[in-house]
Amino acid sequence: MLAERGLDVSYETIRRWVRKFGLIYARNLRRLRPRAAETWHLDEMVVSIQGQRMFLWRAVDSEGEILDMLVQSRRDKAAALRLLRKLLKKQGFAPTVLVTDKLRSYAAAGRELRLSAHHEHGLRQNNRAENSHQVVRRRERRMRRFKSAGSAQCFLAVHAAIHNAFNLQRHPISRATLRLFRAAAAQQWQIATAAA
Repeated sequence: MLAERGLDVSYETIRRWVRKFGLIYARNLRRLRPRAAETWHLDEMVVSIQGQRMFLWRAVDSEGEILDMLVQSRRDKAAALRLLRKLLKKQGFAPTVLVTDKLRSYAAAGRELRLSAHHEHGLRQNNRAENSHQVVRRRERRMRRFKSAGSAQCFLAVHAAIHNAFNLQRHPISRATLRLFRAAAAQQWQIATAAA
């Protein structure tokens, strides 16, 4: 977009812009989104940061909307508790169904928070969250891995909000419908960036 307008900027300039404006834009985009579905899919994946094994915990609703991401060094009950507390605070409501893999930390964290949500877990039940990792892996390859846990957390928070706005994975009926979805996403982007 910048090259079309005759502007020549370096990667460092764009990184500074993202650092300065990214969180503001992401917050505005999240505010404009409709309420998430009441079925949450939780999963974690391994990410290598400077040779150290870290875990990226993700929450996705049943529509494929990324609810939140959290980079942590552990894969235990305390890490699951931290993710669930952050989700409950950010979303403002508790889910009716939690879908996870067979990691027992989710059930222990749910019991401690006294969640009344039905907990489903088992083979292939959590494919929604498993497939949502592909977007992160693609970005991780392009960036030649994450440099630190803090920068990964900051980047992924912004990336999730923008991905939710522009992700048109619902199979449109026609090209006209696709154009309508793209126009709505562009309008959300205009409102979010104008407010900042």
